[in-house]
Amino acid sequence: MSNPEIIQLPAGQKVYFASDFHLGTPSSEQSLTRERAIVAWLNEIRSDAEMIFLVGDVFDFWFEYKRSIPKGFIRLQGKLAELTDAGIRIVLFTGNHDMWMDSYFTQEMGIPVYRNPQSYVIGDKRFYVGHGDGLGPGDYTYKKLKRVFESGLARRLFRYLHPDMGIGIAQAWSRRSRISNQSKGEEHFLGEDREWLMLYSREVEAREHHDFYVFGHRHLPLDLAVSPTSRYLNLGEWVNAKTYAVFDGADLQLKTWGK
Repeated sequence: MSNPEIIQLPAGQKVYFASDFHLGTPSSEQSLTRERAIVAWLNEIRSDAEMIFLVGDVFDFWFEYKRSIPKGFIRLQGKLAELTDAGIRIVLFTGNHDMWMDSYFTQEMGIPVYRNPQSYVIGDKRFYVGHGDGLGPGDYTYKKLKRVFESGLARRLFRYLHPDMGIGIAQAWSRRSRISNQSKGEEHFLGEDREWLMLYSREVEAREHHDFYVFGHRHLPLDLAVSPTSRYLNLGEWVNAKTYAVFDGADLQLKTWGK
C-alpha cells in the first residue's frame, strides 16, 4: 500500500493539472507562441491555485549539464519562480522527452521533480499522478530503451558532448517526434480495453483504490471510468489542444484554455 502525501485544500482554492507542453518544438517561433499562452494560463489561474501539477514533457528536450541548461523557455521559468515565491506549490514530473531533469528546478524554484507516479490525498479524494510513459502492457522495446536512457551511464556519456553538439542532436531528434509531426485530431482513442494507461489504472485500482488517475503522454484528452468509484483522466497536450484539468475539492474536470 502507498503512503500518499496529504494536501489540504482551503475553501475556494483549486488544484490544476497540465502536461505535454513540448516547448522547443516544432519550431522556435511556434514554441514561443505556445510558451506565451502557457504563461497567460498560469496568470489566469494563479488567483485560486493552491497547487499546480505539471505532468511531464513540459519540454521536448531537457538536459542539465553541470553549469548549463538548454537556452530559452525563460518566460515559463520566470513565471514558475514568481508563483512559487508567492507560495503556490508546483510539482513537476519528468516525461519521456525531459527525463534528464536533475536538480535545477528544485534548487532554483523549490519545485520537486518526480520520475515515477505518486499518490496524493487532496481534500478527501485520492489521486494517482504520473506522466504515463512505460506504464501498462506492451511497448517492451521502449521500456528497455527507457531503462538505458535513465541510467547514470547514459547521462555521463551525453554530458561529455559539448552543449552545442548535444542539444543540437537532441533538437534534430525532437523534430521527428510524434508531437512535432501530428496535427490536431490525429490521435485516436483505442478503446477502453486497449488504452494502455486505462489498463494500468485498472491494475493499480485492483490493489489500492484511488478516486482519480491522472496521466499525460497520450496526447488525447480522456475521461473514463476505471471502476464505479474511480476515473482515469488524460490531460491531452498543448501543441494543438491546450487542455488541462482542475480539481475544485469535489470533482476533477477537463477543460480547454481559451474556451
